[in-house]
Amino acid sequence: MALGMCLIGYTGLAQEKKDAVPVKTDTLKLSIAQAQQYAFENNRTVKSSRLDIESAKKKVWETTAIGLPQFTASADYQHLFTIPTLSLGGTTSLAVDQSISGSSAITADNIRNNQVRLAYTPMDPIKMGVPDNITYTFTLSQLIFSGEYIVGLQASRIYKELSEKSSVKTEQTTKESVADGYYLVLVLDENIKVLKESIKVVEKTYADMSGMNKQGFAESSDVDQMKINKANIQTMINSLTSQRDVAMKLLQLQLGVDFTKPVALSDSLSGILKTDNNLGAIASNFDINNNVDYQLALTQEGLMSLSLRREQSKFLPTISAFYRHQEYMKEPPINFQPKDVLGASLNIPIFTSGSRISKVGQAKIDLQKATLAKENANQALTMEFERAKNDYITAYNNFVNNKESMELSNSIYNKNIIKFREGVGTSLELTQSQNQYLTAQSNYYNSVLSLLNAKAKLDRILLKYEKPN
Repeated sequence: MALGMCLIGYTGLAQEKKDAVPVKTDTLKLSIAQAQQYAFENNRTVKSSRLDIESAKKKVWETTAIGLPQFTASADYQHLFTIPTLSLGGTTSLAVDQSISGSSAITADNIRNNQVRLAYTPMDPIKMGVPDNITYTFTLSQLIFSGEYIVGLQASRIYKELSEKSSVKTEQTTKESVADGYYLVLVLDENIKVLKESIKVVEKTYADMSGMNKQGFAESSDVDQMKINKANIQTMINSLTSQRDVAMKLLQLQLGVDFTKPVALSDSLSGILKTDNNLGAIASNFDINNNVDYQLALTQEGLMSLSLRREQSKFLPTISAFYRHQEYMKEPPINFQPKDVLGASLNIPIFTSGSRISKVGQAKIDLQKATLAKENANQALTMEFERAKNDYITAYNNFVNNKESMELSNSIYNKNIIKFREGVGTSLELTQSQNQYLTAQSNYYNSVLSLLNAKAKLDRILLKYEKPN
């Protein structure tokens, strides 16, 4: 009997977060919602994307700080091998020729007798510095106007927004990957469980046939055939068990759990599959503006637009102001350098041989490419939604058909077992019906996995973008 189904809808993130922390035991027991929330908190790729957001926040402040007051202090040591000097000449005074008058006193007689002469006394030169000195300089600067700074500040905020949206995309992709890994482990577990039940039936039939053969009521070839059937099923169990081990390690990697930490899945395959509203998901309206990939394309276009404005702003002048104060550890005797200076700077770009014009042209091309990428993302995402919707419908129809085929082949196989045990059926008929049942069973579980994966992909595409806190 066909069983209509669909995936259980995901609960809200708030409820997921509430249930996300399991009881601390040796084994980490998780439902699918808890597994996805656990991955949000521990997956290494998700953690890295959140670090990108923190880095972008630092980048915003770095750019903002460029337009805020800047204070610097410096100390410069210098040694002068030759100190420059300044000579101011000397002094002239009256002096008495003592060899004639015998006295240095100036008197009227000395003057009448021409015993007084003009005397020149040179002065010592003044040193213009000191041999060793340290100069302390304190500078306070402030950017008054810069078009490039204004646009750069806007671009840094857009860059932060881009990091946030990239982080959301990483979380959504991780959510889908965890669901796919979770479903794969469940399907393999269920498949192994059914095969183990099947091999019990085969072992019982083999034991019965061996007993009948010893009594001469069964051919040895029939016993050998049952032994081969048993070996084939055991080989399938071994193969699926190995696949299950690899699938669990992949799920642990997606969760961010160490391989040595055992993980148990609390949800069952039958609990995830429901019998009503099987195709309700495809009725959801797809809004391209809610898709994070389209939001990323829009943000990238905004960045390229600001990049163009940044190159254009380089044609504008830049104005800044500064205040500088200097102190000397040893003050020179004569210092013409003022201690306090207040000034302003105006930088006007005039001619760069076409370099700025070329950069503006490149920025325009980058903007056109970003616009084309946005338009392409619009159509590609719409097509991806349609393909995901069709894949889900196809997967559901295959699931219904394969489930019915498995139930019918199981019924035929069970009837052939009874007939074989009663001696009215052949080992060939039993083997054929067994192989048919195993094939139908394999097809069924493959269709279950395809259906669950298709639903997880459709959920991701329909998931509404929400800005992270």
